[in-house]
Amino acid sequence: MTTKTNRSDTDGREARNERPVRFRPARTRPTQQMAIVAACLLAIAMVAAGCSRKTIELKPSAEGPTNDPAVAAAETTHEEVQKVRKSEDEWKEMLTPEQYRITREKGTERAFTGEYWDNKEDGTYLCVCCGQPLYSSQTKFESGSGWPSFWEAVRDGAVVTAPDHSLWAARTELLCSRCDAHLGHVFEDGPEPTGLRHCINSASLRFEPAEENASSNTDENASG
Repeated sequence: MTTKTNRSDTDGREARNERPVRFRPARTRPTQQMAIVAACLLAIAMVAAGCSRKTIELKPSAEGPTNDPAVAAAETTHEEVQKVRKSEDEWKEMLTPEQYRITREKGTERAFTGEYWDNKEDGTYLCVCCGQPLYSSQTKFESGSGWPSFWEAVRDGAVVTAPDHSLWAARTELLCSRCDAHLGHVFEDGPEPTGLRHCINSASLRFEPAEENASSNTDENASG
């Protein structure tokens, strides 16, 4: 027995099968659009506020670490200090890759990984690039940040500041005044008497214990 197929039904099914499928783009609801616009405006406002922020000024405290021999030495010799300038190849030759990355390329070491973040010995922290005294253990404090933190430099003028806009918020960079080595940043959440926190990379520093300081001063006096 032969079954006859209605041609119109066949054509109808083929037409339905051949009909192209149309994808409709998802529509963004007005509330979603408003949320996106608000987020963009907030980000722009935060950036603008950060860029307009003034660089933090380093104001020496009335009571500095005057009992530290390194401070007295820095106070009497800083007038004679001259700028240290080297080529990039010279810096690379004298520094480790990590020291070069941080001091000359403005890098940052990971928190709680540096050599001095938990150092509690008495002594002086020198610039790893030029050897200038920068900080005393007498002004070092536990900030919980994972980086060596000081509330004041070893003397006024040992470190200088510069505006840093490398992130979405403006920061104040700290540099060695003698060789322009990048040290870290300063923040206004430190203890008294300055209220500042000098957040410094360990790789930017070289620590000289107080015993070595005293022996070197004794040798100098004896030779003089």
